[in-house]
Amino acid sequence: MKLSIITINYNNADGLERTLNSVLEQSCEGIEHIIVDGESTDGSVDVIKRYVLKVESRKSKVDSVIWVSEKDDGIYNAMNKGIKRATGEYIQILNSGDILASDDVTAKMVAVLESFSRESIVNSRENRVDILYGNMIKKDYGTGKVIGKSGETEYSLRQYYSSTMNHDCCYIRRDLFEKYGLYDEKLKIVSDWKWFLQTIGLGNVKPVYVDIDVTIFDASGISESNLEMRSKERRQVLEEILPPAILADYDKYAFPMEQYNRLKKYHLWPIVYFMERVLFKLNKWKILR
Repeated sequence: MKLSIITINYNNADGLERTLNSVLEQSCEGIEHIIVDGESTDGSVDVIKRYVLKVESRKSKVDSVIWVSEKDDGIYNAMNKGIKRATGEYIQILNSGDILASDDVTAKMVAVLESFSRESIVNSRENRVDILYGNMIKKDYGTGKVIGKSGETEYSLRQYYSSTMNHDCCYIRRDLFEKYGLYDEKLKIVSDWKWFLQTIGLGNVKPVYVDIDVTIFDASGISESNLEMRSKERRQVLEEILPPAILADYDKYAFPMEQYNRLKKYHLWPIVYFMERVLFKLNKWKILR
């Protein structure tokens, strides 16, 4: 099974070197690495050239490297360039600064995908995995601190109304980009969220979770540092693609649903449910008005 890893970069030579080294160390064969640089001036191109030489001298199991350094129209334009060049069955977006969590993580993820494929052959039916995803560790490279760790996310419109799936720990079938389109290049920082909202929240795509630490994410990027822009762009997208009546309901009830999930998580929901039933009966018997 062929995997295309896409790395975009602009003037982040140190972060790019971390990313490339993590790919270089992978024990898995069949990796096509596509690097899209935005015409950096900080030595990033030299980092790429050194990496290519290592791959060509067979110092890694990476099969091939495709790279370009040219002006682009933003991060999603760069990602789309990589997607258009990809030939693998699955695509992973691993941006400059982010790294693979271990040297065997790609082998583990590919093994999961291949097990689904074998099961399809045995059962003589389609057992397609559209998106396979694992855990993402958030790290602030400025302080060296681990901020958090993402895990399994809920498969629902409610989840993608207010949150998202972390795309760097996802293996996405390449043909999904043909069916649902590429990333929206008009958006600066939430186009991947919009794509997941459309494919998973509103579409028929069903992600599969596996408890594997896939990536370590550089939390100092634009999407983490510009929360105001992220909020503005998300609202713009919601108003664009959700019917007004549905959006009004989610605006009104999204927070209560989050409260319900927290109560359920910590096993407090039965107490709230009991109180609600008591109030319901009192109202029904006209004791409360």
